[in-house]
Amino acid sequence: MAEHSEESCKKVDGGISRVFELFGKRWTGPIVSVLMQRAVHFAELRRAIPGISERMLSDRLTELGAAGLVVREVDEGPPLRVAYRLTEAGAAMEPALKELALWAETHLAQSDEGGC
Repeated sequence: MAEHSEESCKKVDGGISRVFELFGKRWTGPIVSVLMQRAVHFAELRRAIPGISERMLSDRLTELGAAGLVVREVDEGPPLRVAYRLTEAGAAMEPALKELALWAETHLAQSDEGGC
């Protein structure tokens, strides 16, 4: 049996852990993907992501805001409207997410989820 030392065991990169702590949650990727196109009002964002509840969308937007990736903008109106847009840090995720989408097209089986 091989001996295992602390040095011989590779640890998961801290950056990878932080990314997947946020993007590993259901709905986070689709929300960011929609927001890459432009700023979107809450109701429009909910319609763009089939199956997400208002509560879950609100929770994920709060998390993305706390991470510095999304900003909430209030238009006093009338009527009062709230829009969300990516920050510079959020927009910087675009190349990585596009690469993940290309990888998925090649290596992951297609599902019927989220189809029009």
